[in-house]
Amino acid sequence: MTGLKATLLEALALKDLPRAGWVRAGVDQPESVAAHSWGVAWLVLVLCPEGVDRGRALAIAVAHDLAEVRCGDITPHDEVPAAEKQAREQTAMEALAADLPNGDEILALWREYEDGDTAEGRFVKACDKLDMALQAQSYSAAQGLDLEEFVESALGRLGEGVLKELATPAAT
Repeated sequence: MTGLKATLLEALALKDLPRAGWVRAGVDQPESVAAHSWGVAWLVLVLCPEGVDRGRALAIAVAHDLAEVRCGDITPHDEVPAAEKQAREQTAMEALAADLPNGDEILALWREYEDGDTAEGRFVKACDKLDMALQAQSYSAAQGLDLEEFVESALGRLGEGVLKELATPAAT
């Protein structure tokens, strides 16, 4: 039980881990990784299309950034090679999952997101990008920051459809 409690408490530290991209961009009081994960889950709940298992997608959304509690929020600006980032996160997830009663399932959900080989994994990944675009627009409006790079990054990774439409800033 000690390992389980320690892992549960460790995961709660995501509430206090600020999103590194927003910190780098100078956002005042940036959201935490946990707040971002909630944002992704909210988008999944509201926008889940037919043919995608909403419950599974929600579970993936909750688990998708869990490794960051051990690895930190590694961004492209950190210049960590993709393979190294993946290896760090894989190691972190395996260790975290080891102490959880349903650890294999949580690890599988995380892998499903990372691999993007299911409709649910791909949809959550798209919601992750939509959340970033919407948050960038919110911060830009509230703090007068130029966060277009985040919106453009998201738009470049979203296919055509409602998610890309929602991520696109209103014409001024």
